[in-house]
Amino acid sequence: MTRATDPAAGTVLPLRRPPVRQATVVGSDQAHTFDVFVATIGAWWPLQPFSAGGKRVREVIFEQRLGGRVYETWDDGSTVDWGTVLAWEPPRRFAMTWLVTGTATEVELTFTALGPALTRVAVEHRGWDALTDAELSADCALPGGYTGGAFTRGWATILSRFQAAIASTQPPADPSQKREYL
Repeated sequence: MTRATDPAAGTVLPLRRPPVRQATVVGSDQAHTFDVFVATIGAWWPLQPFSAGGKRVREVIFEQRLGGRVYETWDDGSTVDWGTVLAWEPPRRFAMTWLVTGTATEVELTFTALGPALTRVAVEHRGWDALTDAELSADCALPGGYTGGAFTRGWATILSRFQAAIASTQPPADPSQKREYL
């Protein structure tokens, strides 16, 4: 069980609404894996059903910087925000607000090198205590909301699509073409 510490009382309390955690391992180095996730999110993200616009979505933009927006653009030019980048540490991790839940939650992705061409990609979707009981049980892209396990199933599906995207990409053969992160 996930727990939180109450600093005032010095006790450990069970979290009422623990984070959703999912992970996958992909056959790609850490930098390439991170880059594919953020730079090509619109190509591999399952827009049906995991977007606000569905078939109207023309592209998904991930502004790769602290404070950057993550949003979808529709065929009519309108945009819908998914969130704002809260932490930006390429190629190790990023965190962002997640506005798709009605009340903002937070999503963090970590990219851990397990070998020269092996990376663990983990997502933690947290902040569920900010949502009302109605928001927690409301259908999202999948039926059942947080309380019905929809977010657990959803992140598993998204990571599976990402794993397939990584399998279909190859990092640049020329080391000078690899992206450098500061």
